[in-house]
Amino acid sequence: MKKILWAMFAVAIVLTIFVYDKVPPNKIPINIDAGRLTENIKILASDEFEGRGPGTAGEEKTISFLQQEFKKLGLRPGNGNSYLQGAKMVEITTSPDATMKIKTADGVTELKYGPEFMAWTQRVQNEVSVNDSEMVFVGYGVVAPKYGWNDYDGVDVHGKTVVILVNDPGFATQNPELFTGNAMTYYGRWTYKYEEAARQGAQAVIIIHETAPAAYPWAVVEGSWSGPQFSLESDDGNMSRVVVESWIPGDKMAGIFRAGGLDYEELTAQAATKNFKAVSLKAKMSVSLSNKIRHVVSNNVVAVLPGTDRADEYIIHMSHWDHLGRDSTLEGDQIYNGAADNASGTAGLIELANAYLSGARKPRRSIMFMAVTAEEQGLLGSAYYGKHPLVPLNKTVAAINMDVLGYIGETYDVTIVGYGNSELDDYVDSAVRKQKRIANPDPKPENGYFYRSDHFSLSKEGVPALYLEVGENSVKYGLKWGKARVEDYVANRYHKPSDEYSDNWDLSGAVKDLELMYKIGLKLSQEDSFPNWREGNEFKAKRDAMMKE
Repeated sequence: MKKILWAMFAVAIVLTIFVYDKVPPNKIPINIDAGRLTENIKILASDEFEGRGPGTAGEEKTISFLQQEFKKLGLRPGNGNSYLQGAKMVEITTSPDATMKIKTADGVTELKYGPEFMAWTQRVQNEVSVNDSEMVFVGYGVVAPKYGWNDYDGVDVHGKTVVILVNDPGFATQNPELFTGNAMTYYGRWTYKYEEAARQGAQAVIIIHETAPAAYPWAVVEGSWSGPQFSLESDDGNMSRVVVESWIPGDKMAGIFRAGGLDYEELTAQAATKNFKAVSLKAKMSVSLSNKIRHVVSNNVVAVLPGTDRADEYIIHMSHWDHLGRDSTLEGDQIYNGAADNASGTAGLIELANAYLSGARKPRRSIMFMAVTAEEQGLLGSAYYGKHPLVPLNKTVAAINMDVLGYIGETYDVTIVGYGNSELDDYVDSAVRKQKRIANPDPKPENGYFYRSDHFSLSKEGVPALYLEVGENSVKYGLKWGKARVEDYVANRYHKPSDEYSDNWDLSGAVKDLELMYKIGLKLSQEDSFPNWREGNEFKAKRDAMMKE
């Protein structure tokens, strides 16, 4: 009987191969399964994985799960004989009992850690402090020769606390001739502002939080910068950073301006003009931070499907596996499960691997599947890969990033974040038309999403990168309903413990988007040419230089 069953099974396989061989490749179903995607999201976003915090037991469970899945699929390790690429990091946890004091002519204002300010340090020290540091408002804190802009011109901020607006002058004025108008540049990101302040010799930085230009409410600041904070550790123990990096809500900072006899609205408006000059706030800031320090190695998980005849060239599909872990200071639910952000994208990598492995057309170029660590801590895992690539960057054709897959069902649209940056847009436009959908530019370029996910780490190194976000125009319920769902996620679940899997999720749209990314990656893998950045893009010169090597 067993021999008969095995014979029947063998015949079935032969018939399947015969049938598939006669079917045009574009007619063979893509092996991306909503049920499998759902189950893997549930696993990664379960309480058992403890919010997937880097350097925790949650990391060990996550990277073990991913290695097992990649091994089961038969993918090769991406780092020699290992699926792991370890990045040395330092974890610094600031005690929440810190108080910030600001002296003005009206007296001393004490701000409470959490609701009234957030502060931390990247310096690897158990104690750091700033005492009576003069506060200077430097507008947007930008030095951009390309735009003829220097907010630090004529002011010496060594040993001082600089106070900075978030986003760009173009957003504040909506002037399309100022920077890039409404669309944020990298100069608008908080990461840049801290880095530039350090280059200018400042002792501390305070970024003024306003919901519209920051693109998220204060609760996101409070949730993201409390608890353990990670950074890549430099040889000098990060002593080149400012002593204290911090945020303060706009209404609190407006009071500090008024105490110094300054008009907050008037000065912030002036900051969006080229004739703005830095202004002393006639105030002094003091804060002391007590830190717990832990040195850790956190891991990118990397697997490869070798190509056929151009195997030394790579397309990277990437997503971040980490989230915010567990916060024991919270009442009630203490786990940041990160179901949408980004258990969904991580599970999506497994689906893409299934699609490539079972597709009728085999990729000529190699396909790398990379789940990176510490995105939530400032794109650290991808930044480490960018500086320590496992394959040459001039052999890396493109990176395609996933950060939150859609769960509102099928949509008529998909969003290209950073539309117009590279020739990869053309690949999206071609593939999405075949799905009878449309590709839209980012509807909120002022939020700077292009600079807020892992593809940016490779972009900075010159590699053309594509970041597709979910569409909003629901096939079932329309655009208004879809936009409301997306806005509800940002307001109520983004970077909160409430980002959990729900049985109400409809992942049919995520499947469509994964099929789209597979088609784009597959097309890139069949070609001989390398897509590039568009003329005028800030990364093109670096790409051109590397391709000449």
